[in-house]
Amino acid sequence: MSADVLAFWFLAIVLVGSALAVVLTKNLFHAVLWLALALTGTAGVFLLLDAEFLAAVQLLLYAGGIVTIVVFAIVVTERLVGERLSQTSRRIGGGAVVAGGVLALLLNAMRGQPFPAARPEMAGDLTRLIGETVLTRFVLPFELLAVLMLAALMGAIYFARPDE
Repeated sequence: MSADVLAFWFLAIVLVGSALAVVLTKNLFHAVLWLALALTGTAGVFLLLDAEFLAAVQLLLYAGGIVTIVVFAIVVTERLVGERLSQTSRRIGGGAVVAGGVLALLLNAMRGQPFPAARPEMAGDLTRLIGETVLTRFVLPFELLAVLMLAALMGAIYFARPDE
């Protein structure tokens, strides 16, 4: 087994374990920390695929930014409510059945497909290709997303200001 295969299986175990911990942990703050580990593991998978830009975006935006916002929201909400927040998994059995069904469908679809022995080489610089695609073909959705995020930020500022 090569180092890439070992690294992939290690990351796969970390990802599945941390994703299960997110769902099964009662403490909401611990669930967010497990989510940060899952998002960091996803960045590791991007690195194995030679997608350094996507790994950096994953770490900065999701593992860094989103997790920080969720931790801040938990702390502020607990302070306002005055009690510790916990999550309950009421429909865990149904979720397990659906997840098992999706897993069975995926394994059935993958069983009929041949897998290449070696990873194909990337033609050109992936970061440059992503940048050119975002700023040419997908410029309208990119700009609409920027406007949507600006509106969300303005709404958050409005709701966060103290009542006068």
